[in-house]
Amino acid sequence: MTAEARRPGLGSWLTLIRCEAKMVVRDTAGLVVPIGLPMLILVMNASAAGGQVVNGLTALDLYVLPLVLTIVIATIGVVNMPSFLAYYRRTGILRRLSVTPASPAMVLIAQTVVSALQTIIGIGMAITVAMLVFDANLPLRPMTALGLLLLATAAMYAVGMIVAAVAPTPNSAVAIGLVAFFGLGALGGLFGSRDNMPETLAMVGEWLPFGATVEVLSNAWAGTPIEPLHLVSLSVTVLVGGVVAAVFFRWD
Repeated sequence: MTAEARRPGLGSWLTLIRCEAKMVVRDTAGLVVPIGLPMLILVMNASAAGGQVVNGLTALDLYVLPLVLTIVIATIGVVNMPSFLAYYRRTGILRRLSVTPASPAMVLIAQTVVSALQTIIGIGMAITVAMLVFDANLPLRPMTALGLLLLATAAMYAVGMIVAAVAPTPNSAVAIGLVAFFGLGALGGLFGSRDNMPETLAMVGEWLPFGATVEVLSNAWAGTPIEPLHLVSLSVTVLVGGVVAAVFFRWD
């Protein structure tokens, strides 16, 4: 009687996560850009955004910091993560894992864990620098902000999974991810306030995940009610991304 293959245990999971972390650390651009770019935008805009706005909060709290945190989430979820998955598919790693007790899905989960850790580091550094150097404030609704960050991260990862599903090569994954990042960002306020855009484009940008994330985080910092439209936008992105990835993602 054939012995049943042993399922990977905790040690296997930790080893895989450690290997994924080493891959991310060795990718200098993928490691530095998601943290360095938001920090640069924070430093460049923090001084000018220091004027008091409302309830003791500044433009730094209400606009710059939500934008910076959104950039951290988006660069990791939309650009970094898909490029790793496309590389693994291109080199046949996922196909080889499919004939072992380890599932190719383990790589996806491990990469998600490592990306989440990188996101936490990026967000933590941005908030710490903003508070210690530029006297930024914590959100008036901190638990709401935490929940919204989790939802926004899931939405950006869902967009990243769409990129990973349609990109045939690692280079194309980076290219598509960058186009998606800058496209969503441009409509969501990355290059300036949406108030300066035509009304239709501003409305579309508010519906898309980048703009919706900036808006909900700004509301959480200000302590104002969250617009249901923005929550629906992020939730629908998670759902659509999951469905598209399930239908089109190829392991080889």
